[in-house]
Order: sequence, then C-alpha cells, then structure tokens
Amino acid sequence: MEQDDSPLRIPDSLTALVQADLEPLSLAELETRIAVLEQEIGRTRRHMERAALHRASADALFKR
Repeated sequence: MEQDDSPLRIPDSLTALVQADLEPLSLAELETRIAVLEQEIGRTRRHMERAALHRASADALFKR
C-alpha cells in the first residue's frame, strides 16, 4: 500500500471557520463562538473515543 504524502485537506467549512474575520465580533459573540467550538471539540473527542473502541473490538475479533 502506498503512503499518501499529499497535504491534509481541510473541508471548506473548516477553512471558512479558521479564516473568518473576528474583528467585527463583540466580546459576547466571541464568547459564544468559543462555547460552540468547545462543544464541537467535545463531540469530536467523544466520536474519536467511540471509533477507537470500535476499532479495538474489531481488532480483538479478528485477532490483529
């Protein structure tokens, strides 16, 4: 199997998120943005944990 050396492709929505101009946002809007991003980080980490458990179960089943 060939190793993929291509650069990491970030979905357009993430690119837009990290390139968004923060200057026009108020402190309250920035706090809301941070809260939403922290919730998304938690959701992503929970999904990663479930994926790791699923992978470990599959590996155990097939004795990898």
